[in-house]
Amino acid sequence: MRPMIHRNAWLPTVFNSLFDADLMPRTAATAPAINVLESDKDYTVELAAPGLKKEDFNVNINDEGNLVIKMEQKQENKEEDKKGHYLRREFSYSKYEQTLILPDDVEKDSISARMENGVLTVQLPKMQQTVTKAGRQIEVI
Repeated sequence: MRPMIHRNAWLPTVFNSLFDADLMPRTAATAPAINVLESDKDYTVELAAPGLKKEDFNVNINDEGNLVIKMEQKQENKEEDKKGHYLRREFSYSKYEQTLILPDDVEKDSISARMENGVLTVQLPKMQQTVTKAGRQIEVI
């Protein structure tokens, strides 16, 4: 048995395709892509942020010692129509926050961040571990 589909005859299918289509812009609900690289000397966090400026970011270490990356962007475009008396406004707002738990070997006082070509790069240098030799002379008493 086939399910019965009820359609209103007075509503043309043209309107159905208009409302079902993805013609209306939607806000991006996905988080930016993050890469984390490790080398012998440091960790590097890269966050994809095309179209953003360094002023849109706040990078800090919180009270628990974790790296917090916050992004907030507000855009306001205004267009005035010289022939009429109305003002058209378009608002755009996006906000993102990511907390990364840092490894114990990160030197937190030397962390740096830079924004270049749409990528926020955070350098997390590793602590310089001094190698102490276990060999020593033992005095016989």
